[in-house]
Amino acid sequence: MRRAERLIRIVQALREAAPGAVTAHEMGHRFEVSERTIYRDIAHLIGSGAPIDGEAGVGYVLRPGFDLPPLNFSFEQLDALALGARLVKATGDKDLASAANEALAKIEHALPDTHRQRLRNVPLFAAFLDETVRPEAFGPVRNAIANRRKLRVRYQSLADDTTERVIRPLALTCFGRVWLLSAWCELRNDFRHFRTDRVERLTVLAESFEDEPGKRYEDMRRAA
Repeated sequence: MRRAERLIRIVQALREAAPGAVTAHEMGHRFEVSERTIYRDIAHLIGSGAPIDGEAGVGYVLRPGFDLPPLNFSFEQLDALALGARLVKATGDKDLASAANEALAKIEHALPDTHRQRLRNVPLFAAFLDETVRPEAFGPVRNAIANRRKLRVRYQSLADDTTERVIRPLALTCFGRVWLLSAWCELRNDFRHFRTDRVERLTVLAESFEDEPGKRYEDMRRAA
């Protein structure tokens, strides 16, 4: 976590705990840094004008009335952010759902009161239906795409043919109830799309891949 982000989260933690105090030990554990780092961060915040009272070993309190500089979002932009986060929580993995919640919390804390209430009460929702496919391997696949790691998959087609192949994962796309994994397939030497609910077994390989012309996501889009 970068320091700028941690400073914002320290202010959020103090605001959430008010009027109670939060110790450096608690914040260090929460943000996975040392108590000494928290002491330096608190000193920086106080030096920047944040009304924080307290001392080492006792805890810190944020005096009422302090707020982060307001963010300028229109109501429609807030609606889009809220709906997007709810879609992520309804269709993604637990890590993405947690990240969506944290992102909304950061935005909410930096909004003026009227906009904060709007964000909390956006009447747009994304329901999680039992038949919606939420792949257990969603997180590993997402990380493999980001880190350009090849995957070995055992896949059953809609015709019930089973194959095992090595692929270069390129993108995940949600089509209503189904997630599709788009990839360059080394077995077929071409682009292929795999329904994640029909992947019987998946292994992230140590072998990585480079952006090779003709085998990239943008090449797949152009060929579509």
